[in-house]
Amino acid sequence: MRVDSTVLVGALSAGCILLCSGAAYAGENGVSKVHSVQVTGTGTDLLNAALVHSKKQTPTGMVQQSTEIVELEGDLTGRVLYQVTSTIDYANDSLLNTGDQVFSGTVAGSDPVMIHDGRFNFHVNLKTGADTGFVYLVDHIAGPKVRCTLQIVGTGKDADANPTFRYSGHCDFRGK
Repeated sequence: MRVDSTVLVGALSAGCILLCSGAAYAGENGVSKVHSVQVTGTGTDLLNAALVHSKKQTPTGMVQQSTEIVELEGDLTGRVLYQVTSTIDYANDSLLNTGDQVFSGTVAGSDPVMIHDGRFNFHVNLKTGADTGFVYLVDHIAGPKVRCTLQIVGTGKDADANPTFRYSGHCDFRGK
């Protein structure tokens, strides 16, 4: 099965990204407590804006590095910029996406946040097209201190052939 950069970048989208939502609150004596919130929403990997940086052939497939943008809607509203390494194994009909990503936006109406994830992973079955993944937005950069863990499930493609997905998970707000 031949996989071109459109399929690769599309598979990355399930990959792509995400956060959770909620709001921190002050407990006794003004001490900040953790507030956990369940979150859900949808996203689109803007495949048509992907930048492919490199492609290397391997004995069983290929490794590609690229930069992509993902738009999120729902409890997370904003964008994700991610740099992804896609490892394709044709012998096992699999694709694995890993790398780094940063979410910038709001979480359930919060003040703007920026959160980094260096552990995300997305698995794509090249035979069936099924894609699933996990996102770990836990490294605070700016805004309210929130940590989010999300599960991603691919839902197909939009009218522009950009990959789409649903996300669900939880976010822990830990104060400002």
